[in-house]
Amino acid sequence: MRTFKGGVHPGEMKEATCKKEIVDLDAPQEMVYPLSQHIGAPAKPCVKVGDMVCMGQLIGEADGMMSANIHASVSGKVKAIEKRLHPNGAMVPAIVIENDGCDTYMPPFDVPANKYQDLTRETLADMIKNAGIVGMGGAAFPTHVKLSPPPDAKIDYIIINGSECEPYLTSDHRAMLETPAEIVGGLKILLHAFGLHSGYIGIEDNKKDAIELLQLYAEKEKEKKIHIVPMKTKYPQGAEKQLIQVVTGRKVGPGKLPYQVGCIVLNIDTCCSILRAFRDRMPVIQRIVTLGGDALKNPMNVRVRVGTPFSYVLEQSGGFVEEPKKVLMGGPMMGTAVPNLTVPVIKGTSGILCLGERKARLEKEGACIRCAKCVYACPMNLLPNVLDSAARRNDFDMLKKQNISDCIECGSCAFICPARRRQVQQIRVAKVKMRSLQEKAK
Repeated sequence: MRTFKGGVHPGEMKEATCKKEIVDLDAPQEMVYPLSQHIGAPAKPCVKVGDMVCMGQLIGEADGMMSANIHASVSGKVKAIEKRLHPNGAMVPAIVIENDGCDTYMPPFDVPANKYQDLTRETLADMIKNAGIVGMGGAAFPTHVKLSPPPDAKIDYIIINGSECEPYLTSDHRAMLETPAEIVGGLKILLHAFGLHSGYIGIEDNKKDAIELLQLYAEKEKEKKIHIVPMKTKYPQGAEKQLIQVVTGRKVGPGKLPYQVGCIVLNIDTCCSILRAFRDRMPVIQRIVTLGGDALKNPMNVRVRVGTPFSYVLEQSGGFVEEPKKVLMGGPMMGTAVPNLTVPVIKGTSGILCLGERKARLEKEGACIRCAKCVYACPMNLLPNVLDSAARRNDFDMLKKQNISDCIECGSCAFICPARRRQVQQIRVAKVKMRSLQEKAK
């Protein structure tokens, strides 16, 4: 079974939701759309207070290349444009819409033709930008940027990431089981745009039903060759560089990007969003979210409209068996602790994880015992113990020397540490400090 060097084996915790079909949730009366739902510059509002908007209408326009459009997921009246709480804890500009309950839909853009064979790479990138598609696995990197490599870059691998290696999360697994045709259809569009005949879908072997189903769809495909690549279940198998190494055998070196080794990697839900944009002229106005954790009464997978408050989503799922001690957006390894439940679902919300007292409790941090387990676990071949020590004493020269920018913040080091050192948290803080210093220097 294909795998990579390093990594860890946290408990999967997927049993509670992996067999449950996706449930569609209605939208609440008030919807909140942060203008920062992606990596890069916030979108600019293109509506004003008092405007009536339709579902699908553009309300936030991408501000530059590294930005993404934002669309209304309901029809109604623009109630306010003001700062609201973001899941990352910051107060950011947001558009608030009062839902009229009518869901009056207005396609926000046109597609070039009714056949994907008529698409060029440029028209595909434009369509994706118009649809506001970003990396739906959590990174929220604007997809049109990823699909616009330099002219001299030769892309020969399109890889769809079906790993879903984070514990608890099963939204991609359910998408593979319930919408396999959309995944294959989105991949075919991408392959045509890049002039490729073969595409790849990497899936961990703990999802055997998804592997078998997509294999059936791949075997029926005549226009393109679809390869289903089973991979050993190991965290972080879903990281881009690790996935590329497993599927292609190519290594993305320090400071390098996937396109520099001829690869583009997209998430399952991102691939489905591309097909929906082309087929239905539908922008990103909804996403599949896993609701899990020991504090939740009814763990499940739901299809939620972007802009829906966490509180409403959790209430519709049945509420809590105990008051959660911590709520994470995403999984337990790389997820973000949200400040409260008023924050809205955004494009990068792959899961809402509600942890009770027992699961959320942090063990006391001890001194490093020099066991080197973190070194062996690091999938990026870094020295987490050295990075941790340098971060705590603000030794930025050492952090640069040890290639801190290559850290993908997967948390494998903190997970495996017998002394319960919180290396990844220290590295994250150090990165923020270094960015701040760079901005001041400019």
